[in-house]
Amino acid sequence: MKNPRVSLEQWLTFKTVVDSGSYAMAAEALNKSQSSISYAIARLNEQLPQPVLVLEGRKAVVTDAGQVLYRHAEQLLNQASQTESVASSLALGFESEVAIAVDVLVEIGSLVCAFEEFSQEFPHTRIRVLETSLSGTTEALIEKTADLVVGSKIPSGFRGTPLLQVKMIPVAAAYHPLVKNRKSVSEVELRNMRQVVLRDTGTHREQDAGWLQAEQRWTVSHFSTSIKLLRSGLVFAFIPQNWIEDELAQGSLQRIPVEPSMDRIVQMNLMLSNHQASGPATKALYDTIIDKLSRPSL
Repeated sequence: MKNPRVSLEQWLTFKTVVDSGSYAMAAEALNKSQSSISYAIARLNEQLPQPVLVLEGRKAVVTDAGQVLYRHAEQLLNQASQTESVASSLALGFESEVAIAVDVLVEIGSLVCAFEEFSQEFPHTRIRVLETSLSGTTEALIEKTADLVVGSKIPSGFRGTPLLQVKMIPVAAAYHPLVKNRKSVSEVELRNMRQVVLRDTGTHREQDAGWLQAEQRWTVSHFSTSIKLLRSGLVFAFIPQNWIEDELAQGSLQRIPVEPSMDRIVQMNLMLSNHQASGPATKALYDTIIDKLSRPSL
């Protein structure tokens, strides 16, 4: 086998420059000097038949060849990272910690029984819960900041096991104009009212969990905050029904009688960020959660 001329570190430098858009930002991300980044890219361009990056002013521009090689470099770096992960798992035998990203659509209490059973079997393995939303949940899976992910979207290349279902319903305080003395409400009326939506925890793109795209919106980080604002009577929101069963029973919050119905069923799935490199503790928690939660429930 022919020895590669370009090192993994050079490919990482190239990818980081492309992702960040400049040598300066790449230097900051890799904790290196800008001159070392410039040198690494210059050497990379020399070692390859065609340059992958060229400077236009202060901006690094990817060439046509660079766009093709970027995808190969990304795969190469992922494979190297996966190899190191497998080696670590083999050396440790079991993990000292399992990180699980849980989309905020899921009420964390539903996982307590699974966590408790797992901790009895693996008393020396810590559980770290990351509460994520929207693209932040997918990001935790793709970037492998979590070993397990509970989310609604299954990205290409990953497998998911269906868990519980979450029913999202439009609600407001009992004295809110969308509820008080109302038999029906149109989507147009909702668009003209103030809505509280969830902030996207992702870093690469931002979405809002406000399907109506209303201009009047307040953005929060968690449904518990949404519920407090709902009680004020100043906003409406789409909330997981299981989060507000008590408020609905007491009448402090009420369903908005939207016609046609805008209820939404969201299927939540459990995913492993790395099937091959997952250690015994991660796999055990995966199996335990499936055993406890793989029954559809609204």
